[in-house]
Amino acid sequence: MSQVLPFPSGSNRSSKGPSQVAFDRQELSAILNVYGQMVSKGDWKDYAMDFLRDKAVFSVYRRASEHALYRIEKVPALRKKQGQFAVIAPGGLVLKRGHDLRTVLKVFDKARFRSI
Repeated sequence: MSQVLPFPSGSNRSSKGPSQVAFDRQELSAILNVYGQMVSKGDWKDYAMDFLRDKAVFSVYRRASEHALYRIEKVPALRKKQGQFAVIAPGGLVLKRGHDLRTVLKVFDKARFRSI
């Protein structure tokens, strides 16, 4: 008689969630669209992406040697609360937070945020 053994689950990632948070293709496309517009205006020059366990961060810089001008963050833990997307200024001030990334990125359409 043969016995059916259960499939070894190992780490069983599906129940724990992803090991790191990342932007999906549509989110990254929206961010890079805004980034390209700001680069063409001469306001932004460089960027960095960080994919951590609890959040994904897209940081924009005026020069590579400076601190980030803005951080665009995705924090899935806030999805059901105040929204998983946020634009954060250099001092940690949250400029806009929400559930829809495109709406959050509209903060850069305002003239007062074009250049600091």
